[in-house]
Amino acid sequence: MENKRLYSPNKIRETLDKYGFKFSKSLGQNFLIDGNVVRKIVKEAGITKEDYVLEVGPGMGTLTEELAINAKKVVAVELDKKLLPILDETLENYDNVEIIYGDILEIDIKNLIEEKLGGGPVKLVANLPYYVTTPIIGKLLEEGLNLESISVMVQKEVADRMAASPGSKSYGSLSVFVNFYTNPKVVVKVPKTVFMPQPKIDSSVIKLDLKKDLPEMDRDKFFKLVKAAFSKRRKTIINSLSTYGFDLEKEEIRQALEKVGIKPEERAENISVEDFIKLSTELPPLNI
Repeated sequence: MENKRLYSPNKIRETLDKYGFKFSKSLGQNFLIDGNVVRKIVKEAGITKEDYVLEVGPGMGTLTEELAINAKKVVAVELDKKLLPILDETLENYDNVEIIYGDILEIDIKNLIEEKLGGGPVKLVANLPYYVTTPIIGKLLEEGLNLESISVMVQKEVADRMAASPGSKSYGSLSVFVNFYTNPKVVVKVPKTVFMPQPKIDSSVIKLDLKKDLPEMDRDKFFKLVKAAFSKRRKTIINSLSTYGFDLEKEEIRQALEKVGIKPEERAENISVEDFIKLSTELPPLNI
């Protein structure tokens, strides 16, 4: 029966009242209360009985329960100690779920995957607090983890920026960063009305399928270049790079741009990830 599932508003209120739980604004806690959305997230994440799943921020276990029903094993990392006894109760019927207390930004995720999730590949699913979305995504993509995909619920505008293509208003340095490592796609639009408490803005679930063959290159140099290119969006690419402080002469920037087929008067928002990669390879070392 649906009213026995954790996404029932009555079930959530009853459980939280039992433990005297109060939502924390500082932790960005908003729990899902819509079964259709919960099921759609798990479906779009492609979770099957063969999958090991890592969840970040299970809350009281609404999404965790659906993951447990569909996955081989779920490890969920929760930062709020007050939720641990609640999770022990709400997920007591699922022997394929393990809750770990900790901060995902501080945990050794690679070691966790080795010890708890069969070494991977792992599908990560999370309802991320808005204030830590970018740091968490950065950590997940930069650490070389054995992840197959990352399906995360984030602020709608952030999801749009992650999935943006060159030439769109949302396209920026975050778009390039995410598209360098993954193939992103917004898979579920989530209205603010399906949360308790209700946030002020809508959300989206974006699925990031990790690329298997990343180019061999100086990534630090590449991302410095991208940051500089978008530092002044209204400026042309040659002016953005020449005024950023790289100690590069304007003429050598012009030559590099022309060599890879980028017009010097082009703006960063119209340059593809592939062309940024070519430009990074062509430019001399960036001193900054």
